[in-house]
Amino acid sequence: MVTSYQQDDSLDSAAEFTENVESRETLGKVFEVLFLLGLLIGLFILALLLFDIFKDGLGRFLTPGFLTETPSRFPDQGGIRPAIISSVLLGTLVILVTVPIGVGAALYLEEYAPKAWWTAIIEINISNLAGVPSIVYGLLGLGVFNYLLGFGPALISGALTLSLLSLPVIIVTAREAIRAVPDSLRNASYGLGVTKWRTISSHVLPYAIPGILTGVIISVSRAIGDAASLIVVGAVGFLTFNPGLFQRFMALPIQIYSYITRPEPGFANAAAATIIALLLLILILNGVAIYIRQRFSIR
Repeated sequence: MVTSYQQDDSLDSAAEFTENVESRETLGKVFEVLFLLGLLIGLFILALLLFDIFKDGLGRFLTPGFLTETPSRFPDQGGIRPAIISSVLLGTLVILVTVPIGVGAALYLEEYAPKAWWTAIIEINISNLAGVPSIVYGLLGLGVFNYLLGFGPALISGALTLSLLSLPVIIVTAREAIRAVPDSLRNASYGLGVTKWRTISSHVLPYAIPGILTGVIISVSRAIGDAASLIVVGAVGFLTFNPGLFQRFMALPIQIYSYITRPEPGFANAAAATIIALLLLILILNGVAIYIRQRFSIR
């Protein structure tokens, strides 16, 4: 009697376990379909936007002189050369400023900083800063770089403001990449008598560079496409000369905003063509970063 009861209980448990597994598999398939549907909806909307942009702006983009001439007050004339040069300079300066500072801060917080209350406060603040609206950074840049340091509405002010905007994202992603390096790699290096900095520079950083470059791609793409902070700092929508480091400057997002606000219908096509130029610039920068990341991943 006892044996039959035990067999019945085991059969009931096995049936219940099988039923739970089947219900979980069904639920997993439902969520898989929902996630796939969300992906397809997003891609469909993106395809519609790209189709509309290229339909309106491709002809103007292929107009001779659009990428090499200065802006004009006529919609079918002139180009966006100052805006392209400004955006390239802004992106380059953002990379030069944020990558050393961001990676250095991430290395300190992960490898050197003690586990104390003040480091926890710093980590929380950095994570919160990554979600602050860009216009807040624009107001900060206006007060610090334009007025306090006396740079005025110059390209250097815009670049430093975008650097502040990009730093939290780079620090957070760099920390995650450094944290993902196996401790066994560090311990093996320490076991051979290698110093801490030599271990970091020769083993930890090369292993973490692909993840760090991912954060750089995200932050620089956001910075190049940002307009709110640059408007506050003092970017203009019309220039007839190539900007310098301490001169008034343009940017592709500001150029798009300037074209959109003009009533003539031809400026809408010019804005679409400028969007195509901005997309190509971001794709080129991302392509270079992805290539470098793949090279380090192979190594």
